Amino acid sequence: MSATPRRARWLVPVLLVAVWLGVGGVLGPYAGRLGEVATNDQAAFLPRSAESTEVVTAQRAFRQKETLPAVVLWTAGGEAGSGATAAGGSAIEDRLADADRALAGLAHDRGASGAVSPALLSEDGRAIEGVVPLRPDLGDDLAPTLDRIRAAAERVPGTTVRLAGPAATQADLSDAFAGIDGLLLAVALATVLVILLLVYRSVLLPLVIILGAVFALGLACAVVYALADHDVVRVDGQVQGILSILVIGAATDYALLLTARFREELATREDRFAAMTAALRQSWGAVVASAATVALGLLALLLSDLTNNRALGPVGAIGIGCAVLSTLTFLPAVLVLLGKAAYWPARTTAPGAGRGVWRRVAGLVDRAPRRVWAVTLAVLLAGAAFAPTLASRGVPLDETFVNDAPSVAAQQTLGRHFPGGSGNPTVVVADADRLDEVLAAARKTEGVASAVGATASGRPGDEPLVVDGRVRADVTLTSAADGDAALRTVARLRASLHAVPGADALVGGYTAQRYDTLRTAERDRTLIVPVVLAIIFLILTALLRSLLMPALLVATVALNFLATLGVSALVFRHVFGFGGTDPSVPLYGFVFLVALGVDYNIFLMSRVREESLRHGVREGVLRGLVTTGGVITSAGVVLAATFAALGVIPLAFLAQIAFIVAFGVLLDTLVVRSLLVPALVRDIGARAWWPGRLGRDRERTGDAPSAHG
Repeated sequence: MSATPRRARWLVPVLLVAVWLGVGGVLGPYAGRLGEVATNDQAAFLPRSAESTEVVTAQRAFRQKETLPAVVLWTAGGEAGSGATAAGGSAIEDRLADADRALAGLAHDRGASGAVSPALLSEDGRAIEGVVPLRPDLGDDLAPTLDRIRAAAERVPGTTVRLAGPAATQADLSDAFAGIDGLLLAVALATVLVILLLVYRSVLLPLVIILGAVFALGLACAVVYALADHDVVRVDGQVQGILSILVIGAATDYALLLTARFREELATREDRFAAMTAALRQSWGAVVASAATVALGLLALLLSDLTNNRALGPVGAIGIGCAVLSTLTFLPAVLVLLGKAAYWPARTTAPGAGRGVWRRVAGLVDRAPRRVWAVTLAVLLAGAAFAPTLASRGVPLDETFVNDAPSVAAQQTLGRHFPGGSGNPTVVVADADRLDEVLAAARKTEGVASAVGATASGRPGDEPLVVDGRVRADVTLTSAADGDAALRTVARLRASLHAVPGADALVGGYTAQRYDTLRTAERDRTLIVPVVLAIIFLILTALLRSLLMPALLVATVALNFLATLGVSALVFRHVFGFGGTDPSVPLYGFVFLVALGVDYNIFLMSRVREESLRHGVREGVLRGLVTTGGVITSAGVVLAATFAALGVIPLAFLAQIAFIVAFGVLLDTLVVRSLLVPALVRDIGARAWWPGRLGRDRERTGDAPSAHG
């Protein structure tokens, strides 16, 4: 080869590295800027077609601006729990006028929007409540606004001030997500780096893999930022956190597969370009197919009626696409430039060397395949038996945050002195001619404390506010607005009001939104789960050129998901103390676990098929398990660790997702992919590949159905 062509072939990897360095330098900062276009206003993520969403739209006609209520609560100074003294109660009564003056002053705060309520004394005479409506678009100004409200309220002597209601909850959510740009990313990257250093015992390679993952994340965040800035997609803190973890985990997994194959090729080829060409030729199909299962599985979330589910779909798919792009362009370029130095000080060993553990696992599978798959199947079925016990009725406010949040304590104190739904009423919109009948029906409904119509003056008892022939009423529930009892009351209230002739009543508000979200999540699972399974089956069929093998793999990862849910139900209840999960948790867990679980089976079975075409099905299973065992296990540990990093954000939703995905990935990697699938394929033999080439040509492959076990 002449000197010019030899130099020219170095040009492509150099240019690719230069392009990605430019991408990292220009777009990398966007990994920390998604918070600028994110919204944590949960009202923006309601079901599109739900009754409570119709109420949100109808409410806009009754007031000029949307509001975010902040509930100010005064209690006797030094009150602990519900044991306020009589003297404390008298002190509170004496402070009623002071509280009224403080609330009146707050009406002029620049964050306020609408009429501030008068001070209301509790029936037990030991607490005072007032509601300050705030602008919903305060963003970063919400916390300073609440600080001003607290400072003004603390001027009432002899009292302790707490802030409750949606505004206080949103402020605590913003605090919880404050670390999602820095802390979460740092923990995830540090965890991945440590694992890679332990696995590869190399200095440069872990840094190269991490750099590729960071470049992919920067590119993904820049694309998502642009789309969110133009209102094409919505991003909240949860979607933002999952995107970071997903890109880092996926990019690292795909990199592990490619670097392991390149290492094998380097052991038998002196030419690093030829080694990379061979590694890419053998790996790109599995990487692209794996990415397609995750991306299309996420895009299936577009079928959801919940806006936050639909938001995660395209955002996650963009992240996966960027991870694949980085893996198949930046990583090969760097590896070609570094050659064997990428693995220094470790050596590039010949295929099969140093794989004693996986040779023993393969020997066990070969000797007794039926016993292996029967035992592992029994274990998974035992875990799956507890899956129906996982409650997905939503997480009450006192379990939303993993640590103690001020808004939670304030809401609990509010509930001890006022009706549970006080400060967060259920909203009813109905025809004005039927207002009296609607109020009467609401008051007769079990679980309702009071029902009053909205007035033009804002004072109870005045003329009702009528807009286009419709009126609004506020219904206060006896139980906490976020509890199961309130959900049952909303169901009864809707039944009662829908039965009022000619009222055309709609029931909304916070509790009704939770109720509709639960019902919508159930519908989404029924629709999306089979769609995701069908997508994965089609991709596996195209990749493996078989029908029985894809069906087998889909069944095993689905069983792994059910077993994970069963274990999670036990751990959440008896270890973490969660009373339930967010309604989206099972669906998110399904999409991630099934799609990612198929990833590892794709890595394994694509190699098994390759080896089977050369050596026969029996030997192909054993060789495939030995050659991929270490890299797939490392990939599983990396992905589990990155998702576990979500636990640093103190929210129950993310903690639950973190456990389900981390545990499920490890279960899939160590049990399903390592034992169950190889044992089943070994036992079934060439028939497992029916009707593909391997399944048709059993004599040529030298395989027959196993009698082992």
